Amino acid sequence: MTGNIKKKLIVVTVVYWVLLTYMIAALIWWFVALQNQNALMATMRLAELKLDDSHYIEKVNIIEDARKRKVAQYIGEGSTFLALIIIGALFVFRATRRQIRLSQQQQNFMMAVTHELKTPIAVAQLNLETLQKRKLDEDTKQKLLHNTIQEATRLNALCNNILFAAQLDSGVYKSSKQELSWTDIVAESSDNFIMRFPKRKIIKDIEEGIYVLGEELLLQMLVNNLIENAIKYSPTDAAIMIGLSKNNNKTILTVADEGIGIPDEEKKRVLEKFYRTGDEKTRSTKGTGLGLYLCKKIIQGHKGTITITDNNPKGSIFTVIIDYYQLKDG
Repeated sequence: MTGNIKKKLIVVTVVYWVLLTYMIAALIWWFVALQNQNALMATMRLAELKLDDSHYIEKVNIIEDARKRKVAQYIGEGSTFLALIIIGALFVFRATRRQIRLSQQQQNFMMAVTHELKTPIAVAQLNLETLQKRKLDEDTKQKLLHNTIQEATRLNALCNNILFAAQLDSGVYKSSKQELSWTDIVAESSDNFIMRFPKRKIIKDIEEGIYVLGEELLLQMLVNNLIENAIKYSPTDAAIMIGLSKNNNKTILTVADEGIGIPDEEKKRVLEKFYRTGDEKTRSTKGTGLGLYLCKKIIQGHKGTITITDNNPKGSIFTVIIDYYQLKDG
C-alpha cells in the first residue's frame, strides 16, 4: 500500500470517528434533556395535585405511568436512531475505504497496463526496424522474428485478458460449452510455452483421454494464465510442473512452481481483481493483476474450484478441479 493511500485512509478514519462520536454524543445529550424535561413535567403535574383529593393515589399512578411510558419511548427511539446511525456510518466508512482502495488498484492497473502495452510494441518496432534497415545473417533474423512473435503473443494475451475481464464482469460474454478434450488443451498450452521459453525447465505429466464440458477459449486462457504466472514469479533455472489427472468424476489440473511463494494471508487475495501482493520484489515483475482473477472467474463459470497451496521446499501449487465429462460413445 502506498503512502498516498495510507494518508487517505487515515483521514477517512479520523473523520469517521469524529463525526460518529459527535452524533452519538448529540443523541445522548438529547436523550438526557428529554428525560429531564419528562421528569420535570411529571413533578409539576404531581405538585398540582391536592392531597385531600379522593382520587389522589389514582392520579399519581397515572402521572407515573405516563412518565414511564415516555422513558420507554425515549429509550426505544434513541436505541433505534443509535443503531441506524452506527449501521449507516459503518456502511459509509467501509464503502469509502473500499472505493479508495479500488481507486488505487485501478490507478496501479492503468500504470501497469500502459507499461505492459508499451514494452512489446517498442520491442516489436525496434526488431522490425532493425530487419528493415540492416543486412543481417539468417540466424539473427530468425532470432529477431522469434522475439517479435513472442512479444506479439504476449500483447495479444494481455488484450484478451482485459477484454474478457470486462465482458465477464458485465455479463455480456455468453458461454457456449461443448465436449472438449481437456488433455489436448493442457498439452497444447504446455507445448506452446515450452516453445516460447526454450531455456525454461517445463515438465508436463498429462494423462490421456480426459474430457470436460466447457468453453475452449476460456479454458485455454485459464491454463495460459496459470503457466505464465508460474514463469513470471519463478527463477529462470527453476522447474515448472504441469500435471493433469482424473480421480473418479473429477479432473485435477496442477501448475507448480519453485518461485517466491505466496503468504497464507494473501492466498485468497491474489485471486481478486487488480490485486498484486505488496512484496516489492513481486511488484517489480510484469503483470496487471488480471490473470489470476480471470482464472477464478473462468473456474466459477465451469462450476469448479481453484486452490493455492505451498510447494515444498518453496513456491506455489495452483490446483484446478473441474467435473469430468463422460463421452456419450465412451
